[in-house]
Amino acid sequence: MASVTFIGVRKIYSAGRSTRVAVEAFDLSVADGEFVVLVGPSGCGKSTTLRMVAGLESVSEGELRIGERLVNDVPAKDRNVAMVFQNYALYPHMTAYENLAFNLRLRRLPETEVDRRVREAAGVLRIDGLLDRRPRQLSGGEQQRVALGRALVRQPQVFLFDEPLSNLDAKLRVQMRREIARLHRQLGATMIYVTHDQAEAMTLGNRIVVMDAGRIQQVDAPLAVYDAPRNTFVAGFIGSPPMNLIEGEIARDGGLVFRARGGAFSVPLDARWTRALEGRAGGPVILGVRPEHVRPATDQRAGASFRVDLVEPLGQELLVYASAGGHELVARLPADIRVSAGAQVRFGFDDRGLSCFDGGSRERIPA
Repeated sequence: MASVTFIGVRKIYSAGRSTRVAVEAFDLSVADGEFVVLVGPSGCGKSTTLRMVAGLESVSEGELRIGERLVNDVPAKDRNVAMVFQNYALYPHMTAYENLAFNLRLRRLPETEVDRRVREAAGVLRIDGLLDRRPRQLSGGEQQRVALGRALVRQPQVFLFDEPLSNLDAKLRVQMRREIARLHRQLGATMIYVTHDQAEAMTLGNRIVVMDAGRIQQVDAPLAVYDAPRNTFVAGFIGSPPMNLIEGEIARDGGLVFRARGGAFSVPLDARWTRALEGRAGGPVILGVRPEHVRPATDQRAGASFRVDLVEPLGQELLVYASAGGHELVARLPADIRVSAGAQVRFGFDDRGLSCFDGGSRERIPA
């Protein structure tokens, strides 16, 4: 296996006199054996970045290394990487065995070696009993396992995944996430995985790389990104539902308080915020709070009054969508709490779950 290193990588598309920067100032080191997930909305540059590693897109500027080797000008076939695509790209007229063996036979490996690799990969992916079937005889999950196996038999230095589960239904996606995570543990392989699904990113990656508009917004362990988003983009993208972001300002009222825009409500701030926010009184600040840190206030004189717009019962929990003075709020509540649409409810915020962002730069303000 090998590491992957990006140093100032850019990807620029030109069409006549116009140019478009798809990936900008991309700096990242993926360690040997690490599982890194690139996540972001459509058009953020994550698939373009992956395709540059595969050699399917050229690097406009910067350096891209696999191990110690500079691969900017190395053809895709000579990079020793394997890519699993969104569509399974299986040959319909071939059996699963023949699909797995195809690239190995192109490389003129001995047939005994081809058979060993195919059956070894089939065992790892638990598709031993499917090798004589053609793709139309396989379910979506089984086809994806064959596609994974086709990458596995090549024994590459780096595995690349481009939204491989997006064509599967919700249940199969969960199953295949487990399979890919198990495969990584078993192989200890270097893997770079692209997805727009933040749940996949949070559950699969050793680290996640949040991207927007071709730029890296934050790189960290999944829970670190969730607990301490670097800016309001990351806060609003990571999490389902995402972090509540409320615009307002810092004021003094017997202590520091956050006052929502328009004076809709105020939130008292714990003393831990004093040093970070005392010089920002009257300045724009965005308050962030995760839905699980919003609770009905036990004291009706505390908290802020919101009108409940929608209640989503999800079995083990409720998602409550509420609003006040033009501000929207989502609360994740235990299923035994009784709340109905149209009701006025006072919500309080757990101070341990609060984040603050600068109203201008939208960057996180450390407590």
